[in-house]
Amino acid sequence: MSAPTAPPEPTRLGPADVVSLGAHGMRTRPMRALLSALGIAIGVAAMVAVLAIPASAEQALQNKLAAMGTNLLRAEAGQTLTGGKAKLPDSAVGMVRRIAPVQGAVEVGKVDAKVYRNDRIPSADSAGVSVFAARPDLLGLLGGKVRSGTFLDGANQRYPAVVLGTEAAARLGIDHLDPAHPPQVLIGSSWFSVVGILDPMPLAPEIERSVLIGWDVAKQVFGFDGHPTTVYLRAEEAQVGAVRSVLGATINPAAPNEVSVDRPSDALAAQALAKNTYGALFLGLGGVALLVGGVGVANTMVISVLERRREIGLRRALGATRGQVRGQFLAESVLLSGLGGLVGVVIGVAATAGYALSQGWPAVLPPVALVGGVAVSAAVGAIAGAYPAMRAARLPPTQALA
Repeated sequence: MSAPTAPPEPTRLGPADVVSLGAHGMRTRPMRALLSALGIAIGVAAMVAVLAIPASAEQALQNKLAAMGTNLLRAEAGQTLTGGKAKLPDSAVGMVRRIAPVQGAVEVGKVDAKVYRNDRIPSADSAGVSVFAARPDLLGLLGGKVRSGTFLDGANQRYPAVVLGTEAAARLGIDHLDPAHPPQVLIGSSWFSVVGILDPMPLAPEIERSVLIGWDVAKQVFGFDGHPTTVYLRAEEAQVGAVRSVLGATINPAAPNEVSVDRPSDALAAQALAKNTYGALFLGLGGVALLVGGVGVANTMVISVLERRREIGLRRALGATRGQVRGQFLAESVLLSGLGGLVGVVIGVAATAGYALSQGWPAVLPPVALVGGVAVSAAVGAIAGAYPAMRAARLPPTQALA
């Protein structure tokens, strides 16, 4: 009598077989798979966009700063020890230019006058912009550009001519210039012809909100005392910190504490940091959306196990092991989430590119956001599908076929 034959060893499934089995459930129920993957896609798209859009904004800021230079310093009149408004000496610019690393310096002075679009506006309803006496070399030092018309020069600075910052022009309702018939604005009780409108100047926002007149006209018409309110200077890039440390004592040796010194590019960097802080908040919201999507995938897989009990029982009866059944449903969950993650990455890239294009920024797509989006979604799928896969593997064949 021959010995009983041992049952054959179950065949191992290759990676392609596991993927094919995992995709079977998605093919048989495409609408359910699509809706389940949608939650993952939304979460991943939000995370990709939240990482990529601030990166694009930061790159745009770096490009802007590189074009305008980060070596600009601004010294302003601060407060006296008694709390009053301090004054910078009228020799401030000359003193600053004596500092060896300083490449150039220019001053502006606040003029006590209000600006009106015409003489029919009540005196209490001025445009809310400041008036500054300025020098012709101000625009070059700040790296600004004239959008329309011309800037103050050796000829027009001695006459009632005014240049508007971009925001001041908007408040006054002047968006273009006709050289043959230049618009006029009322400053105090004197009419001035608008000879230029400036482009935005991120490093000098106070100039954007101001109107600029010649230094000599400010003295003649408004009794300007010639003391600068702000001194702008450019220094060698490597020496900006050293110049900043001695600037107050150089401008006003008797009271250096009355001079406030800052670096405008630091303010722009702080604004970018604040935006990144909000980006972290939205990144958290994207994570919540991804978690909700993972719960949706888990729910779909649990329902799939319940609906496919006969299929599970038949496969077990034909020799499939628990590990193979578990791998089938785990693969389906990972594929489902991975597909959603891939779609989410595409949506996030499209959203980033569209928003960056609308803002005039370069579209920056961090590799960690692209690769991480798919990887995180696959990990969520593995976690979400773990319980349904184990439940399917533990299902006895006789009970499944009953």
